Amino acid sequence: MTEHEKYQEHIRHTHDVFCKTVIRHAAIDAARSIRSRRKRELSLEYLIEEKHYPFSTIDKYFAEQAAMNSYPFFVCGQMVLLESPELATALSALSQMEQEIIFLYYFQRWTHREIGQRYGRAGNTTGRRIQMILRQLRAKLEGLSYEPATSL
Repeated sequence: MTEHEKYQEHIRHTHDVFCKTVIRHAAIDAARSIRSRRKRELSLEYLIEEKHYPFSTIDKYFAEQAAMNSYPFFVCGQMVLLESPELATALSALSQMEQEIIFLYYFQRWTHREIGQRYGRAGNTTGRRIQMILRQLRAKLEGLSYEPATSL
């Protein structure tokens, strides 16, 4: 065996020892983290059997929403469910075109320009019309309820 071959074998042996050391320390770290996690965490069986915590819960939010009254409002061939009976009454008191404008703007998210093109008006005119309709709705809502409505 020449000196060069001995040197290559020494390098290989040193590398093997280094890799084994790194792997051994990684295994020790993993075992420590598992042991630490076991100290912090409680088992599900312990919580259910010893502490008598329920295994499942019931979400009451959706049950409450299903029990809520909704008021249908038909416009543009679609039905919108409203939670407020006052709002449904005030919207139904508007003209068909005004109902459609409010529906397209607030429920369908159309722009002033798109609504204006549908009715043959400019976008600015449509925006002004929406403001006037909202004033009418506000006045009707204040008339239907005993407390004044807040500004929109």
